[in-house]
Amino acid sequence: MTANGITLLSPDGLVASPAFSHVAVVPPGATTIYVGGQNGVDAAGALVGDDPGEQTRRTMDNLVTALESAGAGLADVVSMTVLLKEGVDVRAAYAVAAERLADVQPPPLVTAAIVSALGVPGAAVEVGAVAAVIR
Repeated sequence: MTANGITLLSPDGLVASPAFSHVAVVPPGATTIYVGGQNGVDAAGALVGDDPGEQTRRTMDNLVTALESAGAGLADVVSMTVLLKEGVDVRAAYAVAAERLADVQPPPLVTAAIVSALGVPGAAVEVGAVAAVIR
């Protein structure tokens, strides 16, 4: 499958999932955009809410803002890294992220991990991404 000139693959022999792809092939000439870990904070750096779903919603909004500043959007994301704080309701956080990514087909590569803490005190989730745009 191809998304915006980027080929995202889920090869036979690997688990098929509607939530993620396994391989991304970015052609020569594409502009690669790296977005560092985003948290559920406002423009002043204050944590938004203590609910994992609410924090994830703001985290995804921040990710979109960062992508748009570089001329990209969620459909251009090739790979995402999702970090969840230990003890967080994974389903609540994932439901919000999945809602935002529902129209992104094929889905990007996703790496997820549960960690003991994040850099922002009280943060439940952090998302980083790599996007590619063919201009």
